[in-house]
This record gives sequence, structure tokens and C-alpha cells, in this order.
Amino acid sequence: MSGTSLSKLKKVAAAIWLPMSLLVLWQFLAAHQLVNTLFFPPPTAILSRGAAMMKSGELGAQVGTTLIRMLVGSAIGVTCGLACGLLMGAMGPFRRTFEPIVSALNSMPKLALLPMLMLFAGIGETARLVPIALTSFVILAMHGLDAVRGVNKAYVELARNHGAGRRALLRRVYLPASLPQVFTGLRLALGRGLVITISVELIGGQNGLGSMIWMAWQTFATEKLYIGVFTAAALGALFHNGLQALESRLIPWGNAVDRA
Repeated sequence: MSGTSLSKLKKVAAAIWLPMSLLVLWQFLAAHQLVNTLFFPPPTAILSRGAAMMKSGELGAQVGTTLIRMLVGSAIGVTCGLACGLLMGAMGPFRRTFEPIVSALNSMPKLALLPMLMLFAGIGETARLVPIALTSFVILAMHGLDAVRGVNKAYVELARNHGAGRRALLRRVYLPASLPQVFTGLRLALGRGLVITISVELIGGQNGLGSMIWMAWQTFATEKLYIGVFTAAALGALFHNGLQALESRLIPWGNAVDRA
């Protein structure tokens, strides 16, 4: 086995040994009736129920609904937030106008807007998408602003001395230098967006993982409840690790991924 393969194997082992140990302990306690299996069904029973839900298409449909809702809302928020953050960092008047608004939105609980949005827009997707979009918008705007503020002023002056205008500075200097922190904001935005999406579905959704979790709690379908929670956690880990891998490939100068 090569040194690279051995290093990857060690990283995988370091990542999974603790959750696997907890699952083995959980299975042992449930099998010997040392815990109430109504509230803590054995992992094998949860896995079996999850396989049945995947085979029937129920789990895939719920996951697909949540992912579409989250990705649409996050895409809107990320695009607008990144543009706002870069402009706030590069243009003083723009920052003085919009930074108080972004700060206010950051302190506002996004789910508190849901009843108002449902009052204005009705019980539909618009009311569910706005809190998701606002969450991503605020995170990317703040990270974009901080990233631009941290750009080495010598690079900016050098570009200006070579005739770069405001648009060229944004495209050639600020954006490349800001990308490592922007990717950090993107990971946070997608993770928080998933949380808000499931929370919105818990409160006012008729489908999606959040709605499934809520219905499972109401009907004491404990295995189904755990499946919803574990699936949400797996999606969050998938987004985080996927974006880390993409970041290390696209912007190696950021040194964002720890290879130790």
C-alpha cells in the first residue's frame, strides 16, 4: 500500500471510529433491553426501515424535495450575498449604505419572518424560500466583505498603477484573493441553509425531510424519525466535504484543506 493510500485510510479511520463505536454500543444496549427500544430502536432496525423507504421511493422523494428547496433558496442568497459583500468591501459608499442592513438581517431570526411571509405571500414556496435565501445572503455578504477588507493593499495599488479600473479590480484582484474566505462562507451558508430548510418544513411544510420528521414524531414512528435526522446529518457532511474537495482543486493557493 502506497504512502498516499495509507494516509487516506488513516483519515477515514479517524473520521469514523467514534460514530461506529457509538453505533455498536447503541446496538448492544438495545439488543439486551438496556434502553427503551421505543425511543432508541436498534440501529439495525433503523437501517432496515431506511432500506425499505429507499426501495419504495419515499425517502428519495423527501430528500429530493428538501434538496431542491434548499439549493434554490441558497443559490439566490449566495449569488446576491457574494455580489453585495464584494461591492461593500470595494466601494465605501456602497458599504455605508448596505452594511447596517446586512447587520440587522444577521441579528434577525429568519424563522420569525415565516408567519409574516405566509401572511403576505400565502402558504407556498415563496414563503419557504425567503428565509433560506436570507440566511445564505447574510453569510456570504459578511464573508465577502471581510475577505475584501483583508486583501493586501499592495496588490490593489499595483493593479491601479497598471491602469486597472474598478471593474478590473473586482474581477482580477478582489475576487481571486477573496475566494478562500468565500468558500468558507459557502460551506457555512449551505450548512445553515439546510438547517433553515428543515426548520421551515417542520413549521409549515407538507413534504420534505422536516415534514417527515415532524409526522414521525407525531405518530411515534421512531425509526422514521431517526432516518430523517441521520439523513439530514449525512447531507450536511456531504456538502461540507464536497465543497472542501472542490476548494482544494479550484483554489490551491488558499491552503483551505488540511492535508496533515
